[in-house]
Amino acid sequence: MKKLLLTGYEPFLKFKTNPTQSAVESLDGKVIGDYIITGKVYPVAFGEINELIEQDIETVEPDAVVSLGLASGISSIHLERIAINTIDGREDNTGFKPNGEKIHENGADGIFSTLPLKRLEAALLKDNIPVNISNSAGTYLCNNLMYSELYYLKEKNLNIPAGFVHVPPSHEIGIAQRVPSWPQEDITRAVHIIIENLESN
Repeated sequence: MKKLLLTGYEPFLKFKTNPTQSAVESLDGKVIGDYIITGKVYPVAFGEINELIEQDIETVEPDAVVSLGLASGISSIHLERIAINTIDGREDNTGFKPNGEKIHENGADGIFSTLPLKRLEAALLKDNIPVNISNSAGTYLCNNLMYSELYYLKEKNLNIPAGFVHVPPSHEIGIAQRVPSWPQEDITRAVHIIIENLESN
């Protein structure tokens, strides 16, 4: 049985919950397709994220990595194509505010996802789940994590599927913030479908 590392985030900023945490916790330990899932929920902390993802890749020794993040204001699943070597934007949960720093000083400007994006897009659409392939993961923690995991895998010559998926807010957030939202069960189902289709049939 292959192993998949599935990551999400704790609540942050104005959000009292995080649908990625709920999805990760509900899928942790389950067998989906070719993979048994190890779920990890990360703190929204720039100073910790690089070490956490590197440690978990070393410990789990996954055959694939799928990381999840919440993006307020989107109304579809976003399959991220590329991560860029910079952090910027709002404060994290520790109070640190990035200001355009590089994630890895000598790293490439950008690193592409190694997930089969077109196949995942087709699988989600077949199941009537709105989805887009996105060309910007932003500059906040989600981009940081995506860049860091891809950078580390390249440095270790680990040629496995890995990348990042942004999900819409759950209804709990949507009602509180007056933004587009999905039922939590649909968000979790979308993640399930993504994992099922990492390998070609």
